[in-house]
Amino acid sequence: MGFRTIFCSLFLLSSICCNGLSAEVSLAQTAQIEVDASHSRKIPETLFGVFFEEINHAGAGGIWAELVSNRGFEAGGPQTPSNIDPWSTIGDESSIYITTDSSSCFRQNSVALRIEVLCENCPAGGVGIYNPGFWGMNVEEGKSYNLIMHIRSLEFVELTASLTCSNGSQNLASSSLLAQGTCRTSRLEPTTRKRGVIWLDQVLLMPSETYKGHGFRKELMYMLLDLKPRFLRFPGGCFVEGDYLKNAFKWKETIGPWEERPGHFGDVWHYWTDDGLGYYEFLQLAEDLGAAPVWVVNVAMNCSELLSCNLGMSHHDFVNGTMLAPFVKDAVDSLEFARGSEESTWGSVRAMMGHPEPFPLKYVALGNEDCNIFMPIYRENYPKFYNDIQEAYPDIQIISNCDGSSGPPDHPADLYDYHIYKNASTVFLKKNEFDRTSRNGPKVFVSEYAVSGELDAGNGSLLASLAEAAFLTGLEKNSWNPDAIVFNSWQQYGTPSYWMQTYFRESSGALIHPITINSSYSDLLAASAITWQDTENTFLRVKIVNFGPNAVNLTISSNGLQAGVDTAKSTVTVLTSSNLLDENSFNEPNKVVPVTSELPKAAEEMQTLLRPYSITSFDLALV
Repeated sequence: MGFRTIFCSLFLLSSICCNGLSAEVSLAQTAQIEVDASHSRKIPETLFGVFFEEINHAGAGGIWAELVSNRGFEAGGPQTPSNIDPWSTIGDESSIYITTDSSSCFRQNSVALRIEVLCENCPAGGVGIYNPGFWGMNVEEGKSYNLIMHIRSLEFVELTASLTCSNGSQNLASSSLLAQGTCRTSRLEPTTRKRGVIWLDQVLLMPSETYKGHGFRKELMYMLLDLKPRFLRFPGGCFVEGDYLKNAFKWKETIGPWEERPGHFGDVWHYWTDDGLGYYEFLQLAEDLGAAPVWVVNVAMNCSELLSCNLGMSHHDFVNGTMLAPFVKDAVDSLEFARGSEESTWGSVRAMMGHPEPFPLKYVALGNEDCNIFMPIYRENYPKFYNDIQEAYPDIQIISNCDGSSGPPDHPADLYDYHIYKNASTVFLKKNEFDRTSRNGPKVFVSEYAVSGELDAGNGSLLASLAEAAFLTGLEKNSWNPDAIVFNSWQQYGTPSYWMQTYFRESSGALIHPITINSSYSDLLAASAITWQDTENTFLRVKIVNFGPNAVNLTISSNGLQAGVDTAKSTVTVLTSSNLLDENSFNEPNKVVPVTSELPKAAEEMQTLLRPYSITSFDLALV
């Protein structure tokens, strides 16, 4: 999705893609799972969370509820004439002339739109421009929308702002912007019938109702909240540094009033963002989700602050030395913005933005996928960032990009970042990846993982979710993970991978128990067992992934329970489908979703049937 849409592939497709359940039951395998409930280990409170990157319009056009795309006409950069897409003209060449110039009143945003109205007797609806937003604006009847436009003219101006449907044929709202109808593909139209010249700049349109009034789209927030994430990693991903330094995410340019933010081109994912969702909003989003912020620092940030720096150079070409000092200071300043007191330089800026209390930022990742042969200076730069951050904030936990799964990194770190994008069979086999990793030294932080490859699943399939679930049963011991949601302006759905995540949302802070699988079919099974609590009950949850084409006659034995099993409150939840490549869509958002039912035979020892290609969770209520 934006919070990562996942694409997947598997070489087993030709033999397994079309088999339904009914054909497999007769070929059922047998397996026995033994849970040792007398032994346990506490899972970290921050085990599972969300990785956010500005990709697929996850922020601009997604969770950030702003409706106007390219609000400041800056998408072409500071040069004029600039790129004003997706703005378009209302009226022909004889009635209106549109261009851009550098007459903006905002220091950070030099470009303004110049509208010259040529007609004396303009059409009844006027002439002007329109903006369709990101996917067509979703305008709903009875809801109100807040509009801000910065207008300049040397004479009296008559300007009407309207929300119309699609081609402008239906007027949904004008001056008051209280919608009189619903249209999923609306557009904003500033128009006039008066001859003259108007400069328009920084046009912002937001729904009056957003999550807690913080600017976040409610329905997407609810989907994230339902996952109970314990951390939020931001701003990426490749987005944090860009292919070129001039396109890196510069946090100081994403705070303060929206109209003062210059925005930037995300050259990795090839679209412009106005940075309405900036560093402050990230911290606010994490707080609203109840998640620990994980801040990713570009090891070569804010090149524009350096007089000798060539803005066009790739970050891979960054030269070490005295030029590094402003980058390190910028990283420490970002922590002061989040953590500093109201009296501190950057903490006072945060307070003026409406949050006098510090944010609980405790994790900082130094770079993104930078510890490799293409970035030899990463190890040279790392100590400078590490030392200055630790001196200023000793409690901050630092995440290194260098893999520590086979041995500790050659530099100090609290955690090391691990990414994996492989086909489904490879991801499934990674379920035991960290079993033999030393429990001493830096802990693993799996911040990016997915089944990848177009042949497996297209836009996210059951197949992908099965492999990823198996991977997570191994990670449940000591790591974290991201999510997958697909959306347009008014719809959203979870891919099977999203729904798979719901199986793990109670794992943070739970107790994990040793588990063994006895079966000739065990190479295609993955399982874990935890004890978790809701507000009223304690449950033993046994999760099992069946990655094979056969049903399984399964016996589950739970040894060492200190309580009995309450059959009435026990449940079983299954995620599967008749076709391994099934996926959800806007037309069928619930084609592949978990189904929960009662478990009348719940007991310390019980027999059940696992469906082929399925994820099953048995929740045994303990009394």
